[in-house]
Amino acid sequence: MSIEDICITSLKKISVEGGDVLHAMKYSESNFNGFGEAYFSFVNYKYVKAWKKHALMTLNLVVPIGNVKFVFFDGYNFREEIIGENNFNRITVPPGIWFGFSGYSKYQNIVLNIADLPHDPNEVMRKKISEIDFNWEM
Repeated sequence: MSIEDICITSLKKISVEGGDVLHAMKYSESNFNGFGEAYFSFVNYKYVKAWKKHALMTLNLVVPIGNVKFVFFDGYNFREEIIGENNFNRITVPPGIWFGFSGYSKYQNIVLNIADLPHDPNEVMRKKISEIDFNWEM
């Protein structure tokens, strides 16, 4: 897979009295590959969580609170995307792409991953941040 296979989907924010409703994913969408698990990751401002690559799992990343910078690396090229409250989208990441992310909001940053498979420590590869040369400075 290459970074060209990453899909960005605009999501709906519906203003309602008492608090907004934020859509994340519907089973009827073309890039829905099934459901394995959903989990939240918190990331502090300017903190970098990198690098991971899934062998089988497709990620569907949504940032309902804060703003997060994601960096993807396919072994040849980098791709950066910032999503969150100011750019409410979902990033669908196929297996085989290295990724990391950093908190872009000074307040709370929360990432939701709607994965097509349940977590399996044998299907994910990890590298230290220094093992892929990328400048994470804001």
